[in-house]
Order: sequence, then structure tokens, then C-alpha cells
Amino acid sequence: MHAHDSADMDVFPVGVVRSSILTKEDAPKMEHEGGVEAVIEILPEFREGMLGLEAGQQVVLLTWLHLSRRDLLQVHPRGDRTRPLQGVFNTRSPNRPNPIGLHVTNIVRVAPDGIAVHPLEVLDGTPIIDIKPLRGTPSPVPVETQAEA
Repeated sequence: MHAHDSADMDVFPVGVVRSSILTKEDAPKMEHEGGVEAVIEILPEFREGMLGLEAGQQVVLLTWLHLSRRDLLQVHPRGDRTRPLQGVFNTRSPNRPNPIGLHVTNIVRVAPDGIAVHPLEVLDGTPIIDIKPLRGTPSPVPVETQAEA
């Protein structure tokens, strides 16, 4: 299978981030490094999907990092050129073939047209492609090495 041989994949925004972070240079690398309160404005046709969301709930936001480069397969971690190159699949770099961001955050309040969350480290105008509740603690997955297989 090759990338362009696969079936069509339709991904579209369900909302957009409204944030005080306006440039990539102002954005923290991770939410715990200075993420701000932001509003996730849900598009009208998807607002029914907010039913059950509550203040205090942890959620995972999936974003489309629309300003990222999609042609890079290797990067210096955290943009630090003193560190050796790594494959993008071994980093949290926004530059990757499919620039999907994964953000764990807390709902601060729920409104009819969206949710306020904190912390969030993405730019104003970033598309939201999904919102998922974070429930429980992830179970450890047993590691099976090649030698054990």
C-alpha cells in the first residue's frame, strides 16, 4: 500500500480554537509549558455533539496543525539543532505528513456554542477535528520484543 493508493479519507473541522496565542513563536511547545485558556468554538452543525460535556472534565482535543510543514520526515527535537535528527514519528513535532495535534486539557466552562479549556498551547484559528473524553487511567500495554515473538 502506498499513501496515495488508500481510500479517500474525509477529515473536516468540527470547530476552531479561539486563543490569545497568535504566532508560532508565541506558542509553548507543550501545554504544561505555558498553555492558556482558550475557547473551542464548535461549528453549528456539530453542537449537538457537545451533549454531556461538563466543566471539570478532562478531554483530548485533536487538532489539524494547519501551519505545519508536511514534507518533513526528520526533525531536531524541540527545534534544537544541537540535538540529533529524529524521525517525526519519534517526536511530538507539529511538522509531519499528517499534522494532527493531540492535546489533553480541562473543560473550564461549557456554553451553547463551545467550550472553554485550560491549558491549551495552540494558535488562534487552529481547526479542531475531534474532541474525546479522557476517562480512567490508561492501562499499561505489555511490551513484546522481536526476540519474544
